[in-house]
Amino acid sequence: MSRTPVYEKEIVAIILYTSCFFMVVAFFLVAFFYFSRKKIIQKELEKRDLEIHLQKEQLHAVIVAQEEERKRIAQDLHDDISSKLNIVSLNTHLLSAPNLTEEETQEITGNIINLTAKALENSRKIAHNLLPPVFEKFGLNAGVEELCDEFESSKSVKVHYNNEIDFDEKEIDRHLHVFRVLQELMNNSLRHGKATEIWITFKNENGINSCTYKDNGVGFNIENAENQKGLGMKNIDSRISFLNGTLKVDSQIGKGIQVFFTF
Repeated sequence: MSRTPVYEKEIVAIILYTSCFFMVVAFFLVAFFYFSRKKIIQKELEKRDLEIHLQKEQLHAVIVAQEEERKRIAQDLHDDISSKLNIVSLNTHLLSAPNLTEEETQEITGNIINLTAKALENSRKIAHNLLPPVFEKFGLNAGVEELCDEFESSKSVKVHYNNEIDFDEKEIDRHLHVFRVLQELMNNSLRHGKATEIWITFKNENGINSCTYKDNGVGFNIENAENQKGLGMKNIDSRISFLNGTLKVDSQIGKGIQVFFTF
């Protein structure tokens, strides 16, 4: 009979120790899940902050590109249009001068007509560079075809263009970024790459639109960040990012450039 209280005390002690053990385990599990969750949330916040930072950088790059384009247009207007119109104005005032001979009048009038025609032609070129009418009316494929024809008309480069995509007319705003990317790449191929041949291919694989661009120019060292910056690759990258696409650039000195991007 004397052993029963001792036995009961042992059982109570075991229960207490077991309860304490499970409470400690429960505490550590709660603490573990709490700090794990806190760490996950912190990582998500860091990821979101990084995405916001990247979006801001992309937006900044696009704004800078737009400002550079505005400056270029303003310079073209000043150099090509404004200067010619100033000369037209001077010639117009000459017509009001007294004692002009018929020959002088015809010469001044001819100058006004020629300068006006050149100013009109240059204004059409500027407007065309802003938004080609063919692209606006018929879409990306027609716009790229015309772009290729324009570059080939210089007789300094041959462009091989192949399109396997039926572009959706409703996405013309997105396609304008693709058009600008190709414009930039082709200008780089001629000005910096000294290319004589260019290849452009549009494909759709597994529902993803892609473009492969190649030239046979002098190429450049892809590891040199200054080269990429000088060739406008940052602006191209910003446009592709705006389209939620991917961009891969490969180039070697003497072996041209190859660009692959999705959009």
